[in-house]
Amino acid sequence: MYFITFEGIDQSGKSTQLKLLAGSATTAGIDTLSVREPGGTPLGEQIREILLGPEHANMDAWTEALLYAAARVQLVKEVVKPALMQGKIVLSDRYIDSSLVYQGIARGLGIDRVLDLNLGATGGLMPDLTFVFHLGVAASRERLAGRDTAEDRIEGEPLPFHEKVEAGYRQLEEMYPGRIAGIDAGGSIEEVHARVVAVCHERLGLEL
Repeated sequence: MYFITFEGIDQSGKSTQLKLLAGSATTAGIDTLSVREPGGTPLGEQIREILLGPEHANMDAWTEALLYAAARVQLVKEVVKPALMQGKIVLSDRYIDSSLVYQGIARGLGIDRVLDLNLGATGGLMPDLTFVFHLGVAASRERLAGRDTAEDRIEGEPLPFHEKVEAGYRQLEEMYPGRIAGIDAGGSIEEVHARVVAVCHERLGLEL
């Protein structure tokens, strides 16, 4: 039915909001499937371990981009497209926009080159709606510091990298206003969820 993706810098609340939207959709009698990137398939989960492992600190930017694309094409082929064909709403924790921002902008590979790579890999599948949750980099770092788990390779990048990521998401929002909805991640979880539900109704006509 619809392909909805959730984006934002680390600790912006995107994963929590995905779960809340999935719950609201289920309550409304709408069949949904939730996935995450990288991962979602046996091969994709193995690639995830490589991509996020701190031991791979010297990974080349193009190696990183290609690995994300490899995990993505497996997810699209094995999970996302079949679910959409069955009439389900697919909710994805990250998708192509993550690559455009993290590799295309923050790593300097170029938005167009990274987009071309991923469109070829996925057969051109793009989301019907993308939420970008905006959170200040300082707040993101503070939330990460308060977590019990260690930082992964991407989370452990220096502050200027994450500043480029947040700025990159705002750039994408300006480039694709018809598809991307920017959401202020400040406020309570319930307040942010209400904003998400309102956008789903306004743009896709979903009654949640």
